Amino acid sequence: MSTTPATRIFPFLRYEDAPAAFEWLAKAFGFEKQMLVPGPDGTIAHAQLRYGGSVIMIGSTRDDVMQMKNPAAVGGPTQGLYIHVDDVDAHHDRAKAAGAEIIMELEDSEYGSREYIARDLEGHVWSFGTYVPEVTTGGA
Repeated sequence: MSTTPATRIFPFLRYEDAPAAFEWLAKAFGFEKQMLVPGPDGTIAHAQLRYGGSVIMIGSTRDDVMQMKNPAAVGGPTQGLYIHVDDVDAHHDRAKAAGAEIIMELEDSEYGSREYIARDLEGHVWSFGTYVPEVTTGGA
């Protein structure tokens, strides 16, 4: 019997120093370390970090068919991630204490969210806030 997961989107990122990122993301952003598959020479082939019912996957940068780079290698971020958190003020304080670069301080948005934006140790952009998009079915 197959079950459909509640979450269908599983973002993945590559890091030059994926082992350090794995530890840092848990410390700074409160992700729960779920799985780590070592790669050659101290790299990570695949790792998973959980936040609530969602999973983010990371791995070490490598020359492969995807040709993924970290933001520093391409001159800046090319994407961002938004994560819903229950207590955004406490989350912000934790991230800041762990050395996250806060690029937008806590603010209340015009659409009713309280949020902030941070950059991780290799330049990926992470937004955290109280906004929860409505998920509807059908139609485009």
